[in-house]
Amino acid sequence: MSKKIIIAIDGFSSCGKSTLAKALAKELSYVFIDTGAMYRAVALYFMRNHISFEDLNAIENAIKEIKLHFVFNDTTGKSDMYLNGENVELAIREMKVSQKVSEVAAIAAVRDFAVAQQQAMGEEKGIVMDGRDIGTVVFPNAELKIFVTADPKIRTERRFKELLATQPNITREEVAENLTHRDLIDSTREHSPLKQASDALVLDNTNLNQEEQFTMALNWAKERINA
Repeated sequence: MSKKIIIAIDGFSSCGKSTLAKALAKELSYVFIDTGAMYRAVALYFMRNHISFEDLNAIENAIKEIKLHFVFNDTTGKSDMYLNGENVELAIREMKVSQKVSEVAAIAAVRDFAVAQQQAMGEEKGIVMDGRDIGTVVFPNAELKIFVTADPKIRTERRFKELLATQPNITREEVAENLTHRDLIDSTREHSPLKQASDALVLDNTNLNQEEQFTMALNWAKERINA
């Protein structure tokens, strides 16, 4: 039997990290863990309960009330994010959450809360996890680390097309501003900033389609699994 490994995928917003991670997990029969959904769910909870992002006491108390888990959706064939028993998969994808998620993810107490859960999920390996600090903080010893990047204009167009289905009034300008804002916060935050791990393999998919980048990443994974 092939050994199981941890695949850590990091990179900027709208580079296709989750799409790639899901495809790899399906092909390898691994568990996919969407860390972005976890931070989005925390952001949603804070917004609903009017928790100030500057009030550390309120944040620490709120975190104690948050329970996150993924449930496989037979209809979509994907895992949905549940917040305190409620399916919030659609709610966490709205632009109002996207505009706040990087700020929430920059809060040390929130990251400590999420990282502890993520590390527990990976104890038995056989997982694919994507995010901003998976290869640097969550799983620094992951057998395969991939850093995904793409031209900002390409990322904007991809994200715009993705959002149009559920948010028909969205504009390219809004999407571009949101991505620029998130990139800045993700890269400059004090706690676990987005950065490429020294031993990560870079996957620039600006000029690659989904099949091409999947093939590249799958070959990397197979090399590690069979090593």
